[in-house]
Amino acid sequence: MSHVNSLQELFKPAIIVHGGAWSIPDSLREDHINGVINAVKIGYQYLIDGKSALAAVEGAVMCMEDNPVFDAGVGSFLNEKGYSELDALIMDGSTLEAGAIGAVMNCKNPIKLARKLIEKSSYPMMIVGRGADLFAEETGLNCDPNDIVIPREYERWKNEGGKRDIFSPTSKGTVGAVAIDEMGKLASATSTGGSPFKKIGRLGDTSLIGCGGYANEYAAASSTGHGESFMKIVAARLASELIETGYSASNAAKEVIQKIAKIKGFGGIIIVDSKGNIGYHFNTVRMARALITQDGKLISGIDPYLNKISKKKK
Repeated sequence: MSHVNSLQELFKPAIIVHGGAWSIPDSLREDHINGVINAVKIGYQYLIDGKSALAAVEGAVMCMEDNPVFDAGVGSFLNEKGYSELDALIMDGSTLEAGAIGAVMNCKNPIKLARKLIEKSSYPMMIVGRGADLFAEETGLNCDPNDIVIPREYERWKNEGGKRDIFSPTSKGTVGAVAIDEMGKLASATSTGGSPFKKIGRLGDTSLIGCGGYANEYAAASSTGHGESFMKIVAARLASELIETGYSASNAAKEVIQKIAKIKGFGGIIIVDSKGNIGYHFNTVRMARALITQDGKLISGIDPYLNKISKKKK
C-alpha cells in the first residue's frame, strides 16, 4: 500500500542531511556545521514550496557538492593519479526509480547528473567511467576536470599520494540527504569523491542502490563511511527492511551501524520513515548532520550527543 496522501491530507515535510562521518578536527567543526545547516535549509525550502522530496534531496546535496569543505563535488579527494572520480546516487521512493553515476571526472554536480538518468527513461539506471563523462557532455553538465580539484587536495595528493585507498575515521566523508514531502513521498541522495588516493575506477557504496542510498514507500536512507563495509551488508536497504518489520527510524539507524561495527567498519547513516520520523547513528568520532523536523525545528550537530536546536520556525 502506498503511503502517499490525498491533497486534503498533506504531510508535514521533514529532511535530514549528513556531511560525512569521520574525526572532523576542531578547526573544521564550524565549517562542517554551517555547511550542513545551509544544505538542509535549501532542501527544506523546496519542501515547503510544495516541491518533491526528490527535488529537495537533490538541492541539498548539490549545496554540499559546491562546498569544498566536503568530500563531494568540488574539493573531493584525488585518486592515485591525482584527479577526481565522483560517484552519486538519487532514488525516488514512490516509484523506485533511481539514477547512479560512478567515477565521473568532468562534472561538478554528479547528483544532478544522476537525476538526469531518472528523467531520461530510455537510459540505464547506472552509468560509470567514460560513459558517465560522455553523458555529462550530452546533458551540458560537464566541466573541465581541473575545476573540481582545489589546491588543498592537490597538496595532499603531492605529499601523501604514495598511500593508496586509505579510509579511516580521520578521512573526510560522503554527503547525503533524505526527505519526505507533503505528499508523503520519500527520496534519498548521496554523493562522494570516494576515499583518498583510491585506485582508478574504484566504486564504493555511494552509487550502489541499497548500499550508499535507498528509498521506497517505507523509508529513505543515506550512508557515509567505509564503503566496502556498507556494501557487505547492503546497509541502506537494510535500514528500510528494519523499518518494515517495526523498528523506529532511530533504532534502525543504530542497528545498521552496530552491524557495520561487527565487521570492523565505521561510518554513519541517516533515515526518514514514511511517517516523517528521523533517525541517525554513527560510530566515528563525529558526523556532521542537520535536520528540520515536521514541526519546523532545525537541529544540527557534529558530536555524538551534542546538538544545537534552534527555535521553532514560524
